[in-house]
This record gives sequence, C-alpha cells and structure tokens, in this order.
Amino acid sequence: MQLLPILSTLRHHKLTAALLMLQVALTCAIVCNVVFMVANRVQQVSLRTGLVESELSMVTVEGITKGENPQVRHATDLVALRAIPGVQAVVAVDSLPLSHNESSYGTCDSQRSFNQAMAVYSMAGIVGCVNTTVYSGSQGELAALGLKLVAGRDFRSGEYLPAKRGWVFAGVPSAIISRALAARLYPGRGALGQSLYMGNHPPMRIVGVVDTLLRPRLHTPGTNQLSVLVPSLPGDNTVIYVLRSAPADRGRVLKAAVATLSRLDPDRLIPAKGTRTYAQLRRGYFQRDTTMIGLLIASALGLLFVTALGIAGLANFWVQQRTRSIGIRRAVGATRGDILRYFQAENFLIVSAGVVLGVLLAVGLNLLLMRYYELPRLPLWYLPVGALASWVLGQLSVLSPALRASRVPPVVATRSA
Repeated sequence: MQLLPILSTLRHHKLTAALLMLQVALTCAIVCNVVFMVANRVQQVSLRTGLVESELSMVTVEGITKGENPQVRHATDLVALRAIPGVQAVVAVDSLPLSHNESSYGTCDSQRSFNQAMAVYSMAGIVGCVNTTVYSGSQGELAALGLKLVAGRDFRSGEYLPAKRGWVFAGVPSAIISRALAARLYPGRGALGQSLYMGNHPPMRIVGVVDTLLRPRLHTPGTNQLSVLVPSLPGDNTVIYVLRSAPADRGRVLKAAVATLSRLDPDRLIPAKGTRTYAQLRRGYFQRDTTMIGLLIASALGLLFVTALGIAGLANFWVQQRTRSIGIRRAVGATRGDILRYFQAENFLIVSAGVVLGVLLAVGLNLLLMRYYELPRLPLWYLPVGALASWVLGQLSVLSPALRASRVPPVVATRSA
C-alpha cells in the first residue's frame, strides 16, 4: 500500500536516488569481486605442502674446496649434523616446496605417449604429457620431511645414485610420485609398478605414492601437486641441509648447525638468507599475497563504510525535509511502525535497483579480471550473497534515521502549519 507514495516521492528526487543506486551498484560489484579475490588468495596461502613445516629448519651451504669429492663432504656433514642434540633427522636436498628453486620435466605414462610428446616438442617446442617438478635428496628424505606414504614403499639404499653437477639425476631406477600425479597419469588404475618416462632419462619404476607434495613454484590450480621424488644423492657444491627437530628447538638447532658446518670447513659460504626455519620460508613466499589480502579487505571495508554513510546521510536529509509530512501522517492515524516501515521500504527499493545493476557490473568486472589478470570465473553463488549483503547494509544504515522519523509527534504538523 506504501509503494505508490514511495515511487511518487522518488520521482521528485530522481538525481539523488539515482546517485545512491549507482553507489550501491558499484559497491556490490566491487565487493563481490574483492571477496572472491580474497578467498582465492586465502586458499592459495593455505595450501598444504605435505611437510611437517613446524619441525623443519634449513641451512644452505655453497662452495666446496677445489678437488674435494662432494659425496664425501655431504656424507661427513650429515653425520655431524645428526650428532647435534635435539636433531631427529637430517637430509640433503636440492629444493623444497615454495623455495622457488624448481627442476621441471615433461613426464609421460608410457613409451608411446613419450614418443608423441617428443614429436610435438620437436615441432612446436611444447612440452607434452604432464609438466612435473622433480625433487632429489639423500636417503631418509621422506622421514625427515614428514611426507606421508599412502601406497608402496620408500627408496631402498641400493637405489640411490650420485647426481651429476647441478643436481641432474641420471639413471635412477625408481621414483615416488604424489597422489595428484598418480591420478593425472594413471586415472582408474594403480600407479605402483608403472613406468614413468621423464625427459631423456631411462624409464623409472614407481615404487611409492605420497599424499601431498607441493611444487617449489605455484602454477595453475590443479597442477601445484604434480611432483616426483627420485633417489639421487647430492652431486653439487651447493646443497640444502634440512633438519627436523621439535618446534621449540629450531632456533637452537639452526645455530648449532651453522657452527658445526663452519667448523668442518671454514672456507665455504653459509648465506644468512639460506639459514631459516621452514615457517620463515613459507611466510616469505606468501608475503605479497598476505599483504594483498590485507589491502583488499581494507578497501572493501572502506567502500562498505562509505556506502553506509551515504545511505544514512541521505535518509537523515529526507527525514529532515519531510518532518511536516511525517507529522501529518501521524496526525491522521499512522503509527510509528508505519513510518519506520515506509523508510525501510523506500531504502529497499533503491538498494534493490542498485543490486540488479551491481550484479551485472560484477559479472562484467570479473570478465575483465579474467582477461587481463587471469582471475578464475566468479562463482554465481557470490552474486546472491553480495545482493543479500547489500540489502542488509541498506537496512542497517537506514535504521537510525527511520527510528528518528518514527518518533516525530503528530503535533509537529500543527506547529509547522
């Protein structure tokens, strides 16, 4: 019954109502996409690596005396590091999840697929089959890193072979792959015992599958877990020693590890930036993402606050303008609830028009972000949630001015006559 009077009133304030509607539309469109971007980044920051992150520390060592056998040096270092009180396990690795240092290979599930992939690569320069990350490490890598085997077994001591300079593995007989890679290469069939074809290396037999193993660099969603472990001993003068200990012991263990390695060979380099806990490595990798999350949340909250102020300010202005007409309505029998509902209904109509336009703008903005910033498609359920949030914001913003309007006494109409 109040719809016609509301529409009549809004026709007399077309510009003001249109500006408020446009503000609501822009807020709805921007906030929907901002919340989606925040959700994506939070999901990315929360990715599981598969490691026991709270128990790991690492020391990067560079340089070995000229003519020295790196295999002997690394074996000596590992023995000394295991003797540090509180150290539960030590392993030498070439890379770790989120460390940026990545070795990638085109990986196939059969000789036929490999031959086809090589033909495509030779003609178009495109890596065929699946692009995977390869991790190399000394014996005991799974236990030291806390990787969980879901099928098969760990590497046996006789399967480890020395890597070439630069951690290039060669001729290893076996491999352990991630669950995601097993599902990708061998859908509907078991991966254990299958042959894995990678680059120019001889085929390797899959002896185990780990639950989760994140890559050193994040790629597109769905490919971040495509990883392979190979039994390859350190063959370079640069190596990362990973030490597992109780979380409370990590600082002490790191200091003791640096002192131990320096005592064994004072001439080699131990960069300060390479001496840290895994938690620090992860925090550094996602620093930009966490900063961006904070900025996006702050901008969304600021936009919502400005919109709420706009709605409340306009409602207060209209209450002040209509004080006499409100008094007249009260004098002819309108209750306080009628006045309250009138302003709430008026706000609901304006916000609804803004929401309809905002939903269209949200979809258009998402299409632009997909095209220029490779953002995924905005799920449709974000739109009704954004609309509901806009309606709630509008009703809460107009509540105080509407309550003030409902308290206008009927006598005001007489005083203003």
